[in-house]
Amino acid sequence: MTLFESIHNPEALKKLPADQLPALAQEIRDFLVDSCSQTGGHLGPSLGVVELSIALHRVFDSPKDPILFDTGHQAYAHKVLTGRHDFSNLKSEGGLSGYPSRAESEHDFIENSHASTALSYADGMAKANEVQGRTDRTVVAVIGDGALTGGMAWEALNNIAEKKNRRLVVVVNDNGRSYSPTMGGLADHLASLRMTPGYEQALDLAKTTLNRTPVVGQPLYEALHGLKKGLKDTIQPQIMFEDLGLKYLGPIDGHDEPAVEKALRRARDFGGPAIVHVITQKGKGYAPAENHDEDQFHAPGPFDIGTGKAKPGPKVEKWTGVFADTMVELGAEREDIVGITAAMLHPTGLNKFAEAYPDRIFDVGIAEQHAATAATGMAMNGLHPVVAVYATFLNRCFDQVLMDAALHRQGVTFCLDRAGVTGNDGASHNGMWDMSILQVVPGLRLAAPRDAARLRTLLREAVAVEDAPTVVRYPKGAVAEELPEIGKVGSMDLLRRATDGGHAKDLLIVGVGTMAQVAVEVADRMADQGIGVTVIDPRWVKPLDEALVAEAAEHSVVAVVEDNGRTGAVGDAVARLLRDHEVDVPVRTFGIAQEFLDHAKRDRILQQQGLTPQELSRKLTETVSRRGEGGKPHRELADETA
Repeated sequence: MTLFESIHNPEALKKLPADQLPALAQEIRDFLVDSCSQTGGHLGPSLGVVELSIALHRVFDSPKDPILFDTGHQAYAHKVLTGRHDFSNLKSEGGLSGYPSRAESEHDFIENSHASTALSYADGMAKANEVQGRTDRTVVAVIGDGALTGGMAWEALNNIAEKKNRRLVVVVNDNGRSYSPTMGGLADHLASLRMTPGYEQALDLAKTTLNRTPVVGQPLYEALHGLKKGLKDTIQPQIMFEDLGLKYLGPIDGHDEPAVEKALRRARDFGGPAIVHVITQKGKGYAPAENHDEDQFHAPGPFDIGTGKAKPGPKVEKWTGVFADTMVELGAEREDIVGITAAMLHPTGLNKFAEAYPDRIFDVGIAEQHAATAATGMAMNGLHPVVAVYATFLNRCFDQVLMDAALHRQGVTFCLDRAGVTGNDGASHNGMWDMSILQVVPGLRLAAPRDAARLRTLLREAVAVEDAPTVVRYPKGAVAEELPEIGKVGSMDLLRRATDGGHAKDLLIVGVGTMAQVAVEVADRMADQGIGVTVIDPRWVKPLDEALVAEAAEHSVVAVVEDNGRTGAVGDAVARLLRDHEVDVPVRTFGIAQEFLDHAKRDRILQQQGLTPQELSRKLTETVSRRGEGGKPHRELADETA
């Protein structure tokens, strides 16, 4: 049995002799590289924290001492050390989550993979321990991969520093990167710490040397220790953490397991809030990851272990690539267009814009709130910013979209990658909220393209708007085959007409974004059964074109199909529009159930949600059949969950 196989819980790890820990660390790295080469996954971040994870579980008593990871993609070694050794279906249905998961293990506490949150969780847990008199527990938050650039982390630190006897240890995993190199003044400050010998090491050296000196040695050391602040400022820049009133330990080599253990024990025994600053290397121990300039294998797909090169797959046009190329074209046409990213230059495709126009790109770090308001300021001063974020991350800056960009009627364009169902990254990454939360924003305009041609067109239309924020949302992965319109209904695209082939106008389907492709398949299936179906792609789903009212009035039933949570989304907006115009046609809405979805492939989730041509055809055929020829609308048909 290997060392790796013998570790099924932290207690077994604690019993392992210290001289065997380097071998264990190597076995864990080999396991992670082998596993992720087959499934893909967040390899680089997890390789960087192997020794740190070992030290954490040897010093603290999880789950009594909760260990929180920010963000959760650093947690693979933690999973291994807490008994999860089967990575064969990582991020797939029925397999391990790519993030900590409360359903998987009692050692996992938070599974929200959005960054900069763990310190607030930790502050709350520590306060709960205090209120309930639990003095034998320590809360541990591991924050890294750029998460300290988020403002919420600093709000939490301000509160953590308030009480000096709450048992809380913050581990700053400082690898200088988020997805890519971390940006901003804080990152520069931490970089200076990495480059300067720590004052703690200097004090240790002084203590060792001076204590050997008779008579004057100890008094001189004590005097020197009393000048700690001055020595600190001489040897390294002022430590912001101690200025907040927090005990600071470091910087420490995060790959020196004994040194990390020693620092963690000191922090634990301190009895109050303490910062342990460890320096790690993302991708540590696997040369292709260490040498990968873009993101050090932050989240590769399956790859060849020997070369690190991605395993060959079909070459397809991807939504992110279409956005990236269109942004470069727009940048050449308009000098006022600038790009903003929140630490995801490459994942959102803005890297191409950055290469073409390096003076017009701004990476604000993991700080979506700041991105939205800074973009508003740019718009106020003559620029047209394009803020590219994942759809689920727009949730974090909703207030800024509402009260900054929209209230001031500024031309800021938000491009939402990974909209709808993303699948394997789980509940926190499904972009299924944006079309609901944005419906309440006055003046905002929201577009959902169905294919690459529409993405190019709608992005151009969006950046032409200068008196309101605009949003363009598109999914992850390969672009669907182009679906041309056969006509227009107002500004909307007509994709199928019920009267073609002599059918009656039985059903109008509003297909939103990529679900327009599904709607056309549904229409074709139902036409084979003699049912007349019209399909419209609204293109802009907020505001809806009022030409939809007259079109709906000519049909017996209206259905809306979208890949967003059903509550308050486009389906509800269509129903409200028809009610406001007193059009008495039943509306059925099909979308994602308002729940957090388990990780699985996108197609599988859509199947589970009933958003397939087969299932939709069956349900809508039943609806049309129940109405019968010449029947009046049955109001009970409205708003049925798909």
